[in-house]
Amino acid sequence: MSIAFVFPGQGSQTMGMGQQFLENFASARHVMEEVNDALSQNLTSLILQGPLEDLTLTENAQPALLAISMAILKTLENEAKRPILQLVHSLAGHSLGEYSALCAAGVFTIGQAVRLVRLRGQAMQKAVPLGKGSMAAILGLEVPTVEKMLKDFSNPKEVCVVANDNAPGQVVISGHKTTVDQAIVKASEMGAKRAVPLAVSAPFHSPLMQPAADIMREALHQSSLQNPILPVFSNVTAMPVVGAEALPDLLAQQITGRVRWRESIMNLSSMGCHHIVEVGAGKVLTGLNKRIVPDRTATAINTPGDLDLFLQSLT
Repeated sequence: MSIAFVFPGQGSQTMGMGQQFLENFASARHVMEEVNDALSQNLTSLILQGPLEDLTLTENAQPALLAISMAILKTLENEAKRPILQLVHSLAGHSLGEYSALCAAGVFTIGQAVRLVRLRGQAMQKAVPLGKGSMAAILGLEVPTVEKMLKDFSNPKEVCVVANDNAPGQVVISGHKTTVDQAIVKASEMGAKRAVPLAVSAPFHSPLMQPAADIMREALHQSSLQNPILPVFSNVTAMPVVGAEALPDLLAQQITGRVRWRESIMNLSSMGCHHIVEVGAGKVLTGLNKRIVPDRTATAINTPGDLDLFLQSLT
C-alpha cells in the first residue's frame, strides 16, 4: 500500500500535545531538546504546561506544531526501524505544515525549520495591524461560487480572497475585516450552511501578508536548503516541489496565496497514494482528507496507540 504523510497547520495546537510521546520515547525528547536549543527557549515547557494564550501566539504555535510533528515522526522511524524514505510515497502539509513536510524530506534540519517558522510567525503577525484583518470559514459553498461572490465587493483597497480550499464545501476567506464581515452576510444569503469568523489574529493567505512574504523570501534565499528526498506537495501549486531552488519563491507565495489542500490531496491520490496519515497534533486534516478522497484510507498518529496501529499495518 502506498502511504503519504501529511502534517497539520496552525489551529491544531493544544496544551499537552505530544505529551505521551515525550514521556515514553527518548527519540521524541531528543527532538524537543534540539528545538529548545535552536530557539533558546524551553518550548517543551510551554507545550506541556502553558499558558495556553502564550502557546496560541503565532510565533510560538508554529514552531511548537512543527516540533511535535517531528518528534512523532522520529519516534515512528525508530520504532519502525526504517527511515521515512522506506515508509512513504510522498509528503504534504497544510500551510505551516508544509515546513514540517519539507523538514521530513530533509530540506531543512529541525533547528533550521523551527527558526524559520518562528520568523514566519512573527512576520505574519506584524504584517497587518491587529483588528484590521480577519478570516472566515464558509461551509456549504464551493470555491467558484465564493470567488464569484467576492468579486462583487472586493477591491484593492478592501481585499477579501479565498485563502484555503480545504475540502468540498469548506472554503476559508481572508482579508480586511470589514470586507470579510460583508462576505459572511452575503454567503449566508447565498445558502451557505454556516459562515463564521475564525479566531485568528491576522488575515493569513491574503495579499495583505505581502510584507511577511518579502521577509520569508529573503530569509529562505539566505538559508542552505537541500533537495527533498521525497515528493513534497506545494500548497501553491498542489503539485510536488521540483528542487530546493524553487522553495524560497514558493514558500513566500504561500503566505499570500491560496492553500490548495483539496487539489493537493486529489493529486496525491491520483499519483497512487492509498493511505494518508496525519502526523502531529490533532486530526483536522484526517477529517478533510476523508471528505476529499473517501475511497482512500485516512488516519492520524498523535498518540502511541495510533503509532502501534500504524506499525501493525506495515506488517
